[in-house]
Amino acid sequence: MKLLITGGAGFIGSAVVRLAVARGHEVVNLDALTYAACLDNVAEAADSPAYAFEQADIRDRAALDRVFAAHTPDAVMHLAAESHVDRSIDGPGDFIETNITGTFNMLEAARAYWTQQGKPESFRFHHISTDEVFGSLPADSEVQFTEDTPYDPRSPYSASKASSDHLVRAWHETYGLPVVLTNCSNNYGPYHFPEKLIPVVILNALAGKPLPIYGTGENIRDWLYVEDHADALLLVVEKGALGRSYNIGGENERSNLELVKTLCAILDSKRPKESGSYADQICFVTDRPGHDARYAIDPSRIRDELGWRPSVTVEEGLEKTVEWYLNNEAWWRPLQARHGVGQRLGKG
Repeated sequence: MKLLITGGAGFIGSAVVRLAVARGHEVVNLDALTYAACLDNVAEAADSPAYAFEQADIRDRAALDRVFAAHTPDAVMHLAAESHVDRSIDGPGDFIETNITGTFNMLEAARAYWTQQGKPESFRFHHISTDEVFGSLPADSEVQFTEDTPYDPRSPYSASKASSDHLVRAWHETYGLPVVLTNCSNNYGPYHFPEKLIPVVILNALAGKPLPIYGTGENIRDWLYVEDHADALLLVVEKGALGRSYNIGGENERSNLELVKTLCAILDSKRPKESGSYADQICFVTDRPGHDARYAIDPSRIRDELGWRPSVTVEEGLEKTVEWYLNNEAWWRPLQARHGVGQRLGKG
C-alpha cells in the first residue's frame, strides 16, 4: 500500500512512517517542517527506496494537488496538526488555520484525486485525532470516553481538532469520501518533542531544574506508547470499517503526579544523583486555564472489531522512553533551542 502521511516528521507521524516503511509499505511523508518537526525522526526510514519526502503545508491547496498527482497514494493518513494545548491558549490562530482550514484543504484535495481516479472503493482517508475533543471526565468516576461520547472541547486546540473531525464526517456523508477516524489518548515515547510533560520532566531532572506540575498534579490521563499507537493506526487504515471511528487508548490511567514520580524512580535507578532523589525537584505551578480533570478511553471497539491491544504498561513504556532520552542527547539537545521550548506557555 502506498501511504500519504501528513505530519510525518512530527512525533506520532514519524512513528507511523518508521513502522510503515519497516512493514513494506511505500510512504510519502508530507510535512511543512514547522517548529516541532524534525527529519531526524525518520532518518532510519529515509534511505529506503519506499520512502519519499515532500515539504509542503496543508494550508497550500495547490501544493497538495501536486503531491497527490505526483505520488498517486492508495490511502491518506492525516496527522499534520498544531498539537500543544499551551501554545493554543497563547496563539489560537495557528490552530484554526492548520487544524481546521488545513484539514479542509486535505479533504478537498483527496476528494478531487479520488474522483479523478474513478472513486476506487479501496481508497481511504484516515483522520487521526485526539480524545481531548470529548472534554473532561470526573476524576472520581470510572466513566470512559466511547466513540459515541458527545463532543465537548475545552481548549482552542481541542476545539480545532473537534472541528476537523466534524469536517471529515461531513465529507463522508455529503460526498461519499471513504474515511476512517481515530481518537487517541496521550502519547509518549521516543522522539517526543521536548515541550510536553514527559520529556520536560526527564530533561529538567537531568539538568537539575525544577520539575513543574500544574495545579496539584491530580489531573488524570490515559498514556499510550507511541509505537503501540502507530501499530493501531496502520491496522485501522488497512482494516477499519468505512465511516467508522475507533478510540485508541493505552489502558494506563495515571495522575500527573503519579506519572512524574514514576519517571523520577526510573531515573534514580538508571542515572542516580550524587544525593537524594529526582523527586526532590518536583514543584507545583499555577494550573493551566481550563485544565481538563481526566481523560480515559474505552478501547473495546478496536479490541473487539480489529483485535488490537497495547503491548506495554505505562511503567514499561516509561522505562523504554527514559532509556531512549539518556542515549539520544544529540537528538534532543538542539531542539531545546527552538522557540518556546523550556518556557512556561499557556498562562492565558
